Amino acid sequence: MSVDIGGRLRSLRMAHNLSQRELAKRAGVTNSTISLIETNASNPSVGALKRILDGIPIGLAEFFAFEPERSRKAFYSADELVEIGKGPISYRQIGDNLFGRSLQILKECYQPGADTGKVPLVHDGEEGGIILSGRLEVTVDDERRILGPGDAYYFESRRPHRFRCVGPVPCELISACTPPTF
Repeated sequence: MSVDIGGRLRSLRMAHNLSQRELAKRAGVTNSTISLIETNASNPSVGALKRILDGIPIGLAEFFAFEPERSRKAFYSADELVEIGKGPISYRQIGDNLFGRSLQILKECYQPGADTGKVPLVHDGEEGGIILSGRLEVTVDDERRILGPGDAYYFESRRPHRFRCVGPVPCELISACTPPTF
């Protein structure tokens, strides 16, 4: 039996109106630790999970007994998209609870010069997107392209990749990834 520790943690954190940053501060861990656990990119030790759950607060038994409610909502207005990005990159997610879902859809906005970082992203799954406005430099492995409105990308996420807004205007796009990454 497989337990979605990351999905449970994210659902509980959001149910308690805590940001990743606030939970990390309460638990004495880094923001990236919370992020890695919530995306199931890292599996915490029992001790680390207990320390994090103390920041909510909730016990281990209650955590493993908790079954987040699966959303049956089908339609979302623009103001219901949930901001999960920060700084010069906005990631507005469809739905606040992705527990039990296998697809994540985002409306992304990169301010001029915004970049996902010099270290390429690598994770399980697949992702794709369509540029709505502006220009986005997308690097996958050693291949680099500058995409404009109407252009698109799609690749296996295990391939090292990076995104950067080029040009003087923000770049907006719609993206999807499976499984949910953020």
